[in-house]
Amino acid sequence: MTLFSDVAGLAIGLGLVLIGGALGIGRIGAGSVEASARQPEIAGKLQTQMIITAGMIEGATLFAIVVIGFILK
Repeated sequence: MTLFSDVAGLAIGLGLVLIGGALGIGRIGAGSVEASARQPEIAGKLQTQMIITAGMIEGATLFAIVVIGFILK
């Protein structure tokens, strides 16, 4: 394989990771807003769970970015 194909594959993979993370966090936010609109009394609990879950998605995304960075070296 050539260097170009390696870098192109990693760039596509990185793009998919970033898009997946953004879509996941967006769906978490949408679900939290919808649930708190249905039951306003649990909004605080939902916000805590949303932040924890979004942080886990961010962590997985950051891990994938770091792995891709190490592969490029």
